[in-house]
Amino acid sequence: MTVSLEQLGRCHFAVDLGAARTRVYVKGAGLVVDQPSVAAVNTRTGALIAVGDFAEQMTGRTPQYIRVVRPVSGGTVVDIEMAQRMLRHLLGDKMRRALRRKPRLRAAACTPHEADPLARRATIETLVGLGARRVELVDTLIAAAVGCGLPVERPEATMVMVCGAAATQVAVLSLGSIVTAERIPVGGEAVDRAIVQHLRHKHELMLPSQSVRPLQIALSDNGLTPQGPVSTEIHGRDVATGLARSVRVDTAAMRTAIHTPLLAVLDGIGKVLRDCPPDLVADLVDRGIMMVGGTALLPGLDQMLQEAIGIPVHIAERPDICAVQGLGAMLEGKIAPLVLAPLAA
Repeated sequence: MTVSLEQLGRCHFAVDLGAARTRVYVKGAGLVVDQPSVAAVNTRTGALIAVGDFAEQMTGRTPQYIRVVRPVSGGTVVDIEMAQRMLRHLLGDKMRRALRRKPRLRAAACTPHEADPLARRATIETLVGLGARRVELVDTLIAAAVGCGLPVERPEATMVMVCGAAATQVAVLSLGSIVTAERIPVGGEAVDRAIVQHLRHKHELMLPSQSVRPLQIALSDNGLTPQGPVSTEIHGRDVATGLARSVRVDTAAMRTAIHTPLLAVLDGIGKVLRDCPPDLVADLVDRGIMMVGGTALLPGLDQMLQEAIGIPVHIAERPDICAVQGLGAMLEGKIAPLVLAPLAA
């Protein structure tokens, strides 16, 4: 494995800073934080008012002196100070005191594939501000593959697709390392925006994507597949009058609008398969792709991808927390290291 399992085994806690949610795994305690990566700030005093679920409920509903911020964008920390304050409040006083008692506190964190040095440095600085003396960085693709139980250490192909809020990452792994990978800047937020724009242009209806989940309204049952519901009722605000209005929209047109951003995901999968050695591609014909991440729960997405690429597509048991579960398994020493020692002459 490209990361040092020995060093990860010495870490005391692990953090998965995602654009949508922040998750913290503490060694010996398990998953202790699973909250939205949102904070609400009083602009007059600079005080932090709320974090997590409560702060997300404030989105679009605050007076002028309260600002709702997201310190993480696309898996990268864009506001280090706010990310530190958010993590402190999410952990709570009791957990922070327990971590501070650890000698030479060590931390691990997920980073997007091929993250630039500034993004990696921002993640390290965020955890150093929490008291960590050393921070180990793990590629999100490897952590997610370990978390969903894929045999990444074997000399055979395993393909994982991390469907995040801001981006989708696809990789083929073998012998504990990434053989080929691609990061596509299309995620769940792009799908939400496609639905919002469709309703605005075709029905003159404004639907704020942050205050509601339009996917859960417009896509039920089989979602992206033609076997889904024929129509659905949407509530929003009329563009012209500003009054509340409800319209019944054709879900076939909604699926067409969603397919446009998802074409980039299909192109990314195709590029990864083209760059992959033929022997590994042959393994994937039977094993298929494992989908993880919150957007993997989009109804019918797995069926659409399977029909487009012709290989099986599976969804992990808990796709939303696979990355932090993988980090936790490394911290707890549940992953056996792969030893490739040189042969004797």
